[in-house]
Formats: sequence, structure tokens, C-alpha cells
Amino acid sequence: MKRLMDVILALIALVLVIPILLIACTIKLTSKAPALYWSDRIGQNNTIFKMPKFRSMRTDTPALATHLLQNPDQYLTPIGKFLRRTSLDELPQLWSILKGDMSFVGPRPALFNQYDLIELRTQQGVHHLLPGLTGWAQINGRDELPIPQKVKLDVEYMQRQTFGFDCYVLWLTFIRVLGGDGISH
Repeated sequence: MKRLMDVILALIALVLVIPILLIACTIKLTSKAPALYWSDRIGQNNTIFKMPKFRSMRTDTPALATHLLQNPDQYLTPIGKFLRRTSLDELPQLWSILKGDMSFVGPRPALFNQYDLIELRTQQGVHHLLPGLTGWAQINGRDELPIPQKVKLDVEYMQRQTFGFDCYVLWLTFIRVLGGDGISH
């Protein structure tokens, strides 16, 4: 049921976001690098997959979680701050949902080098979940959460995971994105 919901919602969303292709054109007009950035991420059962995002950071940005960068704002492209604040940089991940690498709701996929996060999730069994475009930790703090708190919320999601709870998380995500809550970069 969850996979069917993921595919149907991803197809509907892709049709609805075709105008968002303008984002790619704007990225290309404001910087010289490709509009899409393919990031190595940790998926279900700790497998690595390539996750697309609209590029909001310059190509010389270190492959680190944003909160680990000295001054993340110095790496933003001209429209990067807007893309991140509105979460529009995440839209290409609909491809990962269609492919089956991600779900709409689940723990956010860790970067391949976030060893502390990967280890804690593995210890708690969270690594068995399909990563999500949004998740319980995302709507309860997003960038501002320390890793142990993030994993605690991932475990809570794992224990509460139902179709209804996923719908609730999606609704709260919509509300948080509209308000720009929990975004620090």
C-alpha cells in the first residue's frame, strides 16, 4: 500500500511541478554548473544511492552536511538561499521515490560520510527503513536537531509508522515549509 501511494503521489507531483523546470533554467542562468546535483546518500539497509537535488551550493562546496560547514552562506548560489528556504531544491527527489530508493516519508537520507548518524541509525534499526523526502525528525527540528535527537525521532517514526501517520507527517511538512520553520541555511 505504501509503495503504491508513493508511486501515485510521485506521478501526480511530477505532472504538477512541470513549471518548476523554470528553476533549472534559473540555476543555469545564474551559475555555470549543472542545475542538478547528484549526492551519494545512504539508503535502506545502508546501501548507497545517488539522490538528485537542484543545485543550491557552488561546485567547490565540500561534501559535508551543511551544519558542518564554517560559513555555509558563502557557498550558496545566487538563488540557493531561496531554493533551500522553500525546499524547492528537494523536488528532483521525486525521481528517487519513483525509482524506489526513497519514500515520501521516512528518515532523511544521510550523506555517505555522516558516519555518526549512520552508526546510530544502524544501532537502532532505523537503517531498515526507506529514507524519505520528509520525515518525523524533519518536521520536529530539521537542520537544528543534534544527531542523537534526530535518531530518537527516527526511532519514534519507525514505531509509529502507518499510512495515517505518514499523511500527518506530509501535512505538517507542508505547513513547516510554508512557514520556513527549522531552516538555518
